[in-house]
Amino acid sequence: MGVMPESGSRTRVELAGMPAAGALHRRALLGALPGLGGGRRGPDLPAVELTVGGVNVDRAQLADYDRVCGFRLSDRLPATFPHVMGFPLALRLMTAPDFPIPLIGLVHVGNRITTHRPITADETLDFTTYAENLRPHDRGRQVDVVLIGSVAGVEVWRGVSTYLGRERKPGGRDPGERPAAPTATARWRVEPRVGTEYARVSGDHNPIHTSRLGARLFGFRRPIAHGMWSKARCLAALEARLPDAYTVEVAFKLPIPLPSTVSFALLPDGGFAVHDSRGRPHLTGLVR
Repeated sequence: MGVMPESGSRTRVELAGMPAAGALHRRALLGALPGLGGGRRGPDLPAVELTVGGVNVDRAQLADYDRVCGFRLSDRLPATFPHVMGFPLALRLMTAPDFPIPLIGLVHVGNRITTHRPITADETLDFTTYAENLRPHDRGRQVDVVLIGSVAGVEVWRGVSTYLGRERKPGGRDPGERPAAPTATARWRVEPRVGTEYARVSGDHNPIHTSRLGARLFGFRRPIAHGMWSKARCLAALEARLPDAYTVEVAFKLPIPLPSTVSFALLPDGGFAVHDSRGRPHLTGLVR
């Protein structure tokens, strides 16, 4: 690991290799135990950006990812796959002691990906991550974690994940009247294996997605699907319609319990949505 000159107001820290996601999850779980680092963090974001160079595509992982998410098997990376490749780096950032919101209990509420051109499996990527825009929310605090993928010094991919750290606050939001669910284009049966299989191919082994006990510890009766699986599944359904360069943004609404049946819908404005059998939204998105 090396410390590089500052980039803007952040210090760049170059890691020798991609961190091991499993060890970082264990660190986060231990930190959530009383007396071992849990509780409220500081008010500011760490003034650091982490980088890892020379990350190669694991073709076996890519093929498994395509199968789990519903993409055609191809050497061309789905727009969501660089998120999986660089996720351990972002996880390293979010499990650092000076990150202002504990990882355990952090809720992924939104994700925006821009792919500037097609990326193929024979390319080597460099990844950079940093956090920005820490802000109050009526249910706690939100933060954006930025992950950038570059090839030969040129940015080819950028992902921005928005996370909510929930805090107890008086009152609450009035959800208001919910609009009618759009007409379904397709219905998908989401089985419990989606949680374990996506955890295996993505490295995101949060027990809320893979264990009934783990889900109950965080207030869910059953495990829930990964939000990024649901986004990838939607892009797989849109695969034939997507251009070479685009931005796709989603808001994660209600979690998808495992198992369940959900409805996928294309919207007139070019957007898309996933709803449950009662018409409640799990995800809304837009490609532009």
